[in-house]
Amino acid sequence: MARIIKAFGVALGVALVMVAMSSCGLLNRGSLTRGTAYPKMYEEHPTAILIMPPINKTNKVEAKESVYATLYMPLANKGYYVFSPFLSQELLQSESGYDAEQFIDGSLTPFLKVYGADAVLFTTITRWNKLSALSQIEVAIEYTLKSTRTHEVLFHRSANVTIDASVISNSGSLLLDFIVNTVATALTDNVVGAKKANAFILQDLPEGKYSPLYLNDKEEAAGNPNVEAFTVR
Repeated sequence: MARIIKAFGVALGVALVMVAMSSCGLLNRGSLTRGTAYPKMYEEHPTAILIMPPINKTNKVEAKESVYATLYMPLANKGYYVFSPFLSQELLQSESGYDAEQFIDGSLTPFLKVYGADAVLFTTITRWNKLSALSQIEVAIEYTLKSTRTHEVLFHRSANVTIDASVISNSGSLLLDFIVNTVATALTDNVVGAKKANAFILQDLPEGKYSPLYLNDKEEAAGNPNVEAFTVR
């Protein structure tokens, strides 16, 4: 009887965790795999990605700079060749194309012909709210990867989450820890927040050509395309 009660308790606990994860948008309700969620990625096999400057719909200038500067690594870690954001920015500015909004619904063929990019990543920031009393940032960002050949959307995810941008210090002194964390957060919270948000959302991107898992992740469970009410640590 005790074993039955224990087993029931474990099953109930797992069920509650699954419900909680589902309500936060971490699990795809349709239990889709990456192959079914992002079929165009496996059809076109993009290798080189150009990152457009974020479309910032907030009044926080630092949000755009922080997100743009921290998009390179998550994509490179996924096995893609990524044009340096700073180099891309200079090239776009020389063509009077710093504003990504003029390209998101337009032709992307020039990026293929001029730069050799297979896909272009657009990000749209609609919320960036720093919680002054806490080392947290409330963010809402939309990520859209579009083909330069077909102009179709290859990958799309959005996040409306809270980012924990705290820097942990364990000096043994509560006062010293508070001072260290406060100073560190004031200097780095935007960058840390952007880095965590980008890594969290792009972890669902199918593996690129330079990844050892390339084309072997089609059966991996896909995340929910719209993640909400979740704290990223």
